[in-house]
Amino acid sequence: MAIARPRARKSLNDVPRLIPESVIFDLDGTLVDTAPDLASALNAVLTRAGRSPVPLDDVRHMVGRGARVLIERAMAASGPPADADAVEDMVRHFLEHYDANIATTSRPFASAERVVRRLSAQGHRLGVCTNKPEGLSLKLLGELNLRDVFPVILGADSRPYRKPDPRHLWDTIAALGGRNDSAVMIGDSETDVNAARAAKVPVILVSFGYTETPVHELGADIVIDHFDALEEALKAIGRA
Repeated sequence: MAIARPRARKSLNDVPRLIPESVIFDLDGTLVDTAPDLASALNAVLTRAGRSPVPLDDVRHMVGRGARVLIERAMAASGPPADADAVEDMVRHFLEHYDANIATTSRPFASAERVVRRLSAQGHRLGVCTNKPEGLSLKLLGELNLRDVFPVILGADSRPYRKPDPRHLWDTIAALGGRNDSAVMIGDSETDVNAARAAKVPVILVSFGYTETPVHELGADIVIDHFDALEEALKAIGRA
């Protein structure tokens, strides 16, 4: 009678490794279309200061570098620049208004939730590295029922530095338990590209986000027009 031999146990080296293992997302303009709620908070502050509101399409090109820069740009676009004390007061009122209305109209971009949940189920480590304050980032993703997909979310105030400083991105990867040589940044702006390049991490940009410079001029490794193209883009990064 033939004796069945036990199957050889696979070593860890035999198990295919997901490449890239860690997928780090920007938030505003990449995962979530937050511009309408940001514009609402901004225009509430501008109206309070006696300025004209800024059109939504203009706001989409102003966001990405924090509330202070957004307000300074909006003030310069609607009249004389405000002094530092006035801007400080406006930032406070902006954040109060935005916090109270953070997900009134903000929604994930088309297919974003489905795709990130599938990536998570496949075993990719997913994180968020954003210049939005951490508390607001957690609240937004919680309101949109996406908090569970991202075990690590580092915001502008999570560290003493932020994008485009590469340490912001490195820290996000490290907090996930990932490695810099098996990670990719998904973003929408020059800030994301500069952070990724400084961190020596590949970068994929979405074409539907918030950027002053045309996205195809920013030097990304890959530009995608829809979240449905992300998985194939990740495979291309892995092959490269």
